[in-house]
Amino acid sequence: QVQLVESGGGLVQAGGSLRLSCVASGSSISINVMGWSRQAPGKQRELVAVISSGGSTVYADSVKGRFTISRDNAKNTVYLQMNSLKPEDTAVYYCNAEYVSTVYFSGSSNAWGQGTQVTVSS
Repeated sequence: QVQLVESGGGLVQAGGSLRLSCVASGSSISINVMGWSRQAPGKQRELVAVISSGGSTVYADSVKGRFTISRDNAKNTVYLQMNSLKPEDTAVYYCNAEYVSTVYFSGSSNAWGQGTQVTVSS
């Protein structure tokens, strides 16, 4: 129904930057909230940032001031600009979208991408 494709991950040195992108595709949907989460080896998945359809944003304390989430509604795309990267930011980053059907009144649904690896070397 909804497909999310992340891109932009890679290997960077500490202090460097990366920009992640996530494109959502689907038929007859309206995306309410998009966000990014991450999961490092041996750790629970952590919500990193979310952005509403109106542009309101919320960040995890661990990334506040370093990461910026943004959205292009026309392209159904969410971005995560990551600056001042630290080794502890190393994780698989997942895109998430909460959406509703524009055809059926069936409540909201949630979709996840496959993830993109971000590795920050010290």
